[in-house]
Amino acid sequence: VAAACTIAAGCGDVVRQGRAPVQLVIAALEAASGAEPGEFGGTLQSDVVTIVERSEGDQQVRVPTVFNDNAEVRLALILKDPGQPGAPSVPTTINQVTVTRYRVVYRRADGRNTPGVDVPFPFDSGLTFTVPTTGTVSAGFQIVRHTAKQEVPLAALVANPDVISTLAEVTFYGRDQAGNDVSAT
Repeated sequence: VAAACTIAAGCGDVVRQGRAPVQLVIAALEAASGAEPGEFGGTLQSDVVTIVERSEGDQQVRVPTVFNDNAEVRLALILKDPGQPGAPSVPTTINQVTVTRYRVVYRRADGRNTPGVDVPFPFDSGLTFTVPTTGTVSAGFQIVRHTAKQEVPLAALVANPDVISTLAEVTFYGRDQAGNDVSAT
């Protein structure tokens, strides 16, 4: 009995996180401003409006433009039961996880977090890809939608030089091939 208690104590919260035999892990999450979509980094400097120069006839005109800000996530899987020394568990194709949606919730660093007043409204969106049993997979998604930039509080920043420091909490939801729910934040 004492040995069983010792082994169970070592399992911790990982084993209690759902019924799936795997855990979804975010290996990396980076974002890029819609004005510079190829410049991914760990901190997003998002502009509400970007002035873009366009040719109209023979003239260059400056046009205020609103872009989505995009992000890229890299996900991996780990087995909750790694096996025994010398006899590790080996994942199978039934352990693959198909991600089907994600949710973004914004929080301000100063604690003012009322959606539509202090921070943009949270949103859910569809996204489909499968995380293999070994290695990682990357997928792109929107982290700040252009519609959020046209609503309070972001729209007010067009005429105001203030900066809002915000954290984006992104949760990915999916299921393994046996139908067990899996998520990672």
